[in-house]
Amino acid sequence: MGPTDSTPAGRSVFHGISETGLRGLVRGGGDGDVIEELLSAERSRRLLLLRALLDRSAEQANGHDGERPLSVQDAWDLLERAQARAPGAVDGVLMAPGTGTWLSSALRLLRGAPQDEDSVRSTLGHLSALAVAGAAGARIRFALWVPASEGIVSLPGLGCAVLPGAGGRTAVRVTGDGERLRISGPDGDVVVGPEWERRTPGWRPTRRLTLGRGDAAGSLALEEHDPFRTFSGPTTPSALSDQEAAAWQGAVDEAWDLLRDEPDQTEAMRRGLRSITPVPRGERFRPYSSSSAEAFGAVNASLPDEGAELAATLVHEFQHIKLGALTHLGPLVTRTDKTDEPPRLFHAPWRDDPRPLEGLLQGIYAFFGVTRFWRAHRHAADTAHEPLAHFEFALWRDAVWSTLDSARGHERLTALGNRLLESLAQICAGWLTERLPAEELRLAREAAASHRARWREHHLRPAADVVDEAVRAWRRGESCPPSLRTAPSSLRPDPDACFLDTAAVLARHRLTDPDGPWRDPATAAVRGAGPVDVLLAGGARSDARRILTDQLLRDDPPVGSWAALGRATAEDPQRRAAARFLLGSPHWARAVRDTLAAEHGERPDPMALAAWLSRAGRPPRPTA
Repeated sequence: MGPTDSTPAGRSVFHGISETGLRGLVRGGGDGDVIEELLSAERSRRLLLLRALLDRSAEQANGHDGERPLSVQDAWDLLERAQARAPGAVDGVLMAPGTGTWLSSALRLLRGAPQDEDSVRSTLGHLSALAVAGAAGARIRFALWVPASEGIVSLPGLGCAVLPGAGGRTAVRVTGDGERLRISGPDGDVVVGPEWERRTPGWRPTRRLTLGRGDAAGSLALEEHDPFRTFSGPTTPSALSDQEAAAWQGAVDEAWDLLRDEPDQTEAMRRGLRSITPVPRGERFRPYSSSSAEAFGAVNASLPDEGAELAATLVHEFQHIKLGALTHLGPLVTRTDKTDEPPRLFHAPWRDDPRPLEGLLQGIYAFFGVTRFWRAHRHAADTAHEPLAHFEFALWRDAVWSTLDSARGHERLTALGNRLLESLAQICAGWLTERLPAEELRLAREAAASHRARWREHHLRPAADVVDEAVRAWRRGESCPPSLRTAPSSLRPDPDACFLDTAAVLARHRLTDPDGPWRDPATAAVRGAGPVDVLLAGGARSDARRILTDQLLRDDPPVGSWAALGRATAEDPQRRAAARFLLGSPHWARAVRDTLAAEHGERPDPMALAAWLSRAGRPPRPTA
């Protein structure tokens, strides 16, 4: 197999992006033409990886399951025959998202520590399933053994066959006569074709979702069968009901209607999106989605509660898809030579965990797209949805801007990485001047401050010597030492940090259903939300402060209590300085309080300690 275009002998050809296309991508966009450029580069990359797989496998997959051989070379030969007959059919198989996931998984398997023969054969045997799918599309005659798992044979892009009595088989024989496939099992055969999309006994075809309407409509697979559809390794097929499939089409229709105001973006997505893989539904306002640089065009997503949620999800993941493909052509970040030092980690307002620079750039690019969507949608949303759209725009606009500010000019950024961030910053700076309703803006800023403060309380550790100095000063009745203002903190990721977005989720509930069940912590409507979170979301700050004070006077208060106390006192004029300190440096309050409790058995009044810490370097207040 090889490229269908011809190149002069002895001349290397490297893929690139046109200046017009690159300009669109670094501004967070890109039209359909640049997607075709990225797809062309991805196709060449897949071919190179496939060739590397053949060379590395060196017939490792050749083995026997009784009398049922699985041969990498036989599969390769069939793919070459199919490509000679119908290059487009093989390209469709080659560019399927699951093929990219499988290729990367298989190469990692071959490059890693020696694996047991069954594991290697099972993984490499997937090439036979791809070859059969390509040969079926090319309408050629063939016979080949393909993998089977629990009586199911998956043929990517076509569907899967369910063979009675084949549960113990690891491979079955498939033959094609140019029109139909016969998948042979011990208790009978499944025959399919020439209409692969028609359901027949034992055959579950791959369903397709329509993107848009009319002649310009596109389509993508509703992926239920491909073993490598979930990015994490082989997964058993999971069939949807007809009702579930219809729900997905309805959600896609609604989302696509909301995206129509950005024609360049929708055309790019129409050309670039290849599949949606349904995953279990999450709670409201916490949808699940993912994508992978190895699986161009694939999105794993939970069924949304409404079209706007899916529209934002598709935009988010398509941004990841574009940037992943761009980084295959040129890096945004240089590799570090300091292998003995851990990478610098950053606060990402959309994550619970600290992120390396590479991951931070991916998040910036994805949420830049999300912000752009909500910016457009807030002017088109109906009255019921308008407050939420304003809130989302305010939240993500400020999140992207603050994260851009922390990443711009980083020494590890390449010229391309710098160009990307500067372009995004220029656009985002203009968004910051746009007016927003006061209530939605306030809720967004409070949610952002809550996430940042809770993140700091979980992950930052103050300098131990300065903490000890502060403890001594507190016990002697002296002012807080000025060193606390300038002392560094170290970042130590806390694996228990979770649900740091609780304030934002509760704000969404408040805007869409002011008197809903989220107000009762006993209903567990929002995971991670305790009584204090609910009280703060409802505006009952004094009640929340009483509970937090009680918590902080006991042993082992929950992590995040100091950050929450900052929120609870933020609107109290007499405690404003203490509130600012707790929202900016809750980890200092936590460290000083815990040291006092552990070493001296003291549990000071939380507000008194916070006020004292906020006056670091200032003379003590005179006593009455």
